[in-house]
Amino acid sequence: MVKYEQSERLKKLPPYLFVRLEELAAAKRKEGMDMIDFGIGDPDLQTPEKIVKTLQIAAGENDNQKYSSSQGEKDLRVAVARWYRKRFGVSVDPETQVCITLGSKEAIFNISQAFVNPEELIIAPSPGYPVYSGASTIFNEAKCVSVPLRADNDWLLDVEECPRDAKMLFINYPNNPTGATCDLRYLKKVYDWCQNTNTILCYDNAYSEMCFDDYHAPSILQIGPDCIEFGSFSKTFNMTGFRLGYAVGHPELIGGLKKCKGQIDSGAPIFIQKAGITALDMYNDDGVPPSAIRNNMNIYAERRETLVEGLRELGFDVAMPKGTFYVWFNCGMPSDEFTMKMIDLGIIVTPGPGFGQSAEGYIRMTITEPVERIKEALVRMKRGSIGHR
Repeated sequence: MVKYEQSERLKKLPPYLFVRLEELAAAKRKEGMDMIDFGIGDPDLQTPEKIVKTLQIAAGENDNQKYSSSQGEKDLRVAVARWYRKRFGVSVDPETQVCITLGSKEAIFNISQAFVNPEELIIAPSPGYPVYSGASTIFNEAKCVSVPLRADNDWLLDVEECPRDAKMLFINYPNNPTGATCDLRYLKKVYDWCQNTNTILCYDNAYSEMCFDDYHAPSILQIGPDCIEFGSFSKTFNMTGFRLGYAVGHPELIGGLKKCKGQIDSGAPIFIQKAGITALDMYNDDGVPPSAIRNNMNIYAERRETLVEGLRELGFDVAMPKGTFYVWFNCGMPSDEFTMKMIDLGIIVTPGPGFGQSAEGYIRMTITEPVERIKEALVRMKRGSIGHR
């Protein structure tokens, strides 16, 4: 019998956090428990009808059933460039500065494939999206330098704590998992540091449209072109299952990403890309989101306030996030212990160390459950004596 042994790089890769949570939740559901899921960030709201109708029509057309290109269809790249001009006031060339991706996760992995050599350093925030320090680093045989984000610095990465000999730096605002936000002044500081240290700046802007309280997330390209930015249709338009995103930035960085993708995939399905065009073109000429997106954000805002205020009543010190659909807080005990207590109450949360060891003691909860379910979870927590009151 053949012995199937995983490669050394695969052995180094930690289990994907949400797989473990799904297994724990599945066991409880098998026992008949009603689980309220605040774990993985998968929107529960509907994809806007206009986008779905475009997809349905496009899928029936023969020309849209064929291979795309690894860079993506030109009409979607033009739509991305048009959206950047409307939303951020930035002009980009759809031929050389835009690449369509299979969501942003794929692009984050492949940009490292394209530019990072074995043993070179990748700077990743801790806590941060696990792909930065996981697959993006390990599968490229690079070395990850985890730089801690701190509550007393508003969860902003301090570039002065970063090594000056790294090949690549990942940052992400609005931030997963903390919900932290930044402004252009902060981005300029990071951009200038990367220029001075010859570090490739990768800006994960997947949550740019998930903002509250009159905050409008910036783009790193408003500072300068010598970087790459990743965006996604997943959260903005509730299109997680469509697997569609984009990368925008310096032509050499986009060229390397495109070359790498050419060996790995044949592009997102054309009919899905057609839906992406409809999504972006729903914004008006001043960059104002369509009513469907604004309505969704109003729903998330109410949920956010319900969860944050409820956690505060239980005695937790919780900031009201201005971005993403995550609520991040110190749970006052080891994260895994808190997570298991919550699982026993039929509530799924995400332990902070899944995003980096510096996040021990923290918990992330999504607001992808209706207000009624959030209130039910808070009642269960109170009955289970979860909290400090």
